[in-house]
Amino acid sequence: MIRVAIIGASGYTGSESIRLLLGHSEAQVSYLTALPEECGPAEKVFPQFRGRCGLDIEPLDLDKLSESSDVALCCLPHKVSMGFVPKLLASGVKVVDFSADYRLKDAAIYEKFYAVEHTDRENLAKAAFGLCELFRDEIRGVDLVANPGCYPTGAALAAVPALKAGLARPDMVIVNSVTGASGAGKNPSAKFHFPNMNENLFAYGVGTHRHMPEIEQILTSAAGRGVNVLFQPHVGPFDRGILSTVYMEPAKDVKPRELLDLYRDFYAGEPFVQVCDGPPLLKDVATTNYCHVFPTAVKGRIVVFSTIDNLVKGAAGQAIQNMNILFGLDETLGLR
Repeated sequence: MIRVAIIGASGYTGSESIRLLLGHSEAQVSYLTALPEECGPAEKVFPQFRGRCGLDIEPLDLDKLSESSDVALCCLPHKVSMGFVPKLLASGVKVVDFSADYRLKDAAIYEKFYAVEHTDRENLAKAAFGLCELFRDEIRGVDLVANPGCYPTGAALAAVPALKAGLARPDMVIVNSVTGASGAGKNPSAKFHFPNMNENLFAYGVGTHRHMPEIEQILTSAAGRGVNVLFQPHVGPFDRGILSTVYMEPAKDVKPRELLDLYRDFYAGEPFVQVCDGPPLLKDVATTNYCHVFPTAVKGRIVVFSTIDNLVKGAAGQAIQNMNILFGLDETLGLR
């Protein structure tokens, strides 16, 4: 049985991790930790776990964590995670990190977009990027996995097959995405307060969103050539989910049927990517680890739609999928 610690267990991704692990046949939650002001019995912090999780959420004790756990799901913000990950690895605990601290392989790009010095370049160089469907072989056998961002997950799964096959030009890929309010995290802010979110829709991070270089990195790596991405996120008045629409210039004339066949072949055998016959709905992937994708051609452009749950395939579910791969388990365990 794999013993799993969750650091930052009091947030949205922490609670999703608990929820999914409670249904995992080969793993169990062994240790929960958060800031002192957010601690207490898990079933009081999250009443949905009443009678299901008898652990307390405690202030972090690295010695206790290392003695009780084989792997840590590190649900901490960027800039914070890299202060803890080296100590966790040194204690012999594997780590799946939810922050951006180990995603961008070029530390200079990280420092530009996150406005902070990267203090753990040694482990940055060793970390595997955990988008399972594209980099599964690189995940096996490592001690540190950088869990991808939610937007990059949906965007990359939509764009990579066409780019890798040479059907789409790499010079301009446009990604237009809408997320639910949970994407902003648990801490409240005026912009995401109910009176502002209700019956509203707005763009943010115009030209500056931190996931843009991450999307470029994934697409460039998968396509084997430089890919230029324009990414524009929006937030809508719903709890969870991301709908992404990806626009690409075709490298040659391409028909909708050809794209559907390509995507079905590309994702054949992938347990969590389903290629649909029409544009997917957010409600069909809510609370699941699935990504629904629909590629087509419209007015001489390749257009691909994708939907994921930002808290599951975009965070906790993908982390557990990565954990399963790390320990040589069926990667669907706890996620079906």
